Amino acid sequence: MRRFVSAAAAALLLLCTIAFTQTGSMSAFAGQPMLLPPHPVLLTVETAGGPVQFSVEVADDQDERARGLMFRRDLPADRGMLFIFEATARQGFWMRNTPLPLDLIFVAEDGRAVAINSGVPFSEELIAPIYAVRFVLELHEGTAKKSGIRIGDRLRHPLIDKISGEGR
Repeated sequence: MRRFVSAAAAALLLLCTIAFTQTGSMSAFAGQPMLLPPHPVLLTVETAGGPVQFSVEVADDQDERARGLMFRRDLPADRGMLFIFEATARQGFWMRNTPLPLDLIFVAEDGRAVAINSGVPFSEELIAPIYAVRFVLELHEGTAKKSGIRIGDRLRHPLIDKISGEGR
């Protein structure tokens, strides 16, 4: 019986270690927001009404993408978070532990917006359009509409342009 308990305890420790490794830190479990420095180059959305620019934090590794804007209570109106994935695929998001209402702009590998969805604070409902994407831009809810951002608009940023083949 003692061996079974020890084996079970070891398995539990292994699962906790894996969870810790996948999140990168225990702060994700402690309710601490991840604060990334804004990228030095502004992201530009080419809209029918003219270019719109945002300062973006870049989430480009597994831990950063998993944490995103969780636990963030504020975000400057002209700032967003750009998620960059290793490969083009369908991506799903949820708003668990995210108190900010958001616009999620799903962007194909060519840099064009293919879907714009709303994220409801703290919702665990999956936000996953049918399109394969390489990027997702999160902004304050209503920013896409107010800025005239629509499906088909081109997002420009050195990190997007490099992947889309339009690097400058």
